[in-house]
Amino acid sequence: MNSIIEVNSIVKSFDRINKALDNVSLKVGSGEVLVVMGPSGSGKSTLIRTFNGLETIDKGEIKILDMKINSCPDERDIRKIRRRVGMVFQQFNLFPHLTILENITLAPIQVQNRSKKDSERQAIALLEQMGIGDQFFKYPNQLSGGQQQRVAIARALAMKPEVMLFDEPTSALDPERVKEVLDAIRDLADRGMTMVVVTHEISFAREVADRVLFMDEGKIVETSSPEAFFNNAKEERSKKFLNQMMK
Repeated sequence: MNSIIEVNSIVKSFDRINKALDNVSLKVGSGEVLVVMGPSGSGKSTLIRTFNGLETIDKGEIKILDMKINSCPDERDIRKIRRRVGMVFQQFNLFPHLTILENITLAPIQVQNRSKKDSERQAIALLEQMGIGDQFFKYPNQLSGGQQQRVAIARALAMKPEVMLFDEPTSALDPERVKEVLDAIRDLADRGMTMVVVTHEISFAREVADRVLFMDEGKIVETSSPEAFFNNAKEERSKKFLNQMMK
């Protein structure tokens, strides 16, 4: 399996005492779904944000789609990476003054210089893929949280990314809206999209992940298949986390 993401001994500190990422190394293969789990403050979100340059690193190197990120990245290289790597955040970050259609077509038209007609055609197809094809004329505040997050996923997909990053995409949602967003991500997994997903959703990780990576205190504690991790975690820290999550 070809590696789409290679992380080599990266270090990230926000102060002189604590390391948000402490000598982290990992690989993500083409078409693989890697789920990253861990307690709050473990470094999960910091890690995923380094993959597209939203967080800089102090040491080490990241190679994504054969493009490199180091401690002194070139902003032009970061822009190239962001054109090929989509990201969905905890908050939806939709433009409130634009319609759903305009939110999705903005970047393809302005960044990729695609025609308005082609961009709108693709946007409606993506909304249909997300199960909300009839919502394109509305504004974000007219949609539920789950619908807005699916719009955010469609907006990321409109750039035709080769990798998708999800940073706790359901954490801001009401419980009844979580399933519809996770179903949309499941559909992407079924289509073979390479994905890294930071989440606390154990049932989703069991079903969709190819591998689960567990972090604590900026380090990778354990990485294994979902079956091995959830049924027979090796490390005591992993077992403690799972016991707390499953209460």
